Amino acid sequence: MPDDLELPPREALDEAQRLLDADRPFHAHEVLEAVWKAAPDPERELWRGLAQVAVGITHLRRGNPRGAKALLARAADRLEPYTTRPPYEIDVPGIIRTARALADGPEAVTAPVRLSLTRTHA
Repeated sequence: MPDDLELPPREALDEAQRLLDADRPFHAHEVLEAVWKAAPDPERELWRGLAQVAVGITHLRRGNPRGAKALLARAADRLEPYTTRPPYEIDVPGIIRTARALADGPEAVTAPVRLSLTRTHA
């Protein structure tokens, strides 16, 4: 990922989803982090939470369940305020459910994690 990556939110969601579907959660994190850093204040914590979910999945896949659980729990908490009116058709409730299930789940995840970022991808 280029350091100066700039994508509009919907394109970033599509690219992050493509990367998640390809079992490349760290790269999805990079895309989401770029949007987080450029997001307007009202959306900044939403994008930060999404980036944390992706990097939490990365930690799970790399055998660091302790770090993953902490990141996923923080991400879910950070996303909570966006459940009632999520922008860009982001499936905030579904992402929170997945993040909490992964945080409460097994110590190691060897299979790719299925995560839909938007309601239209489900």
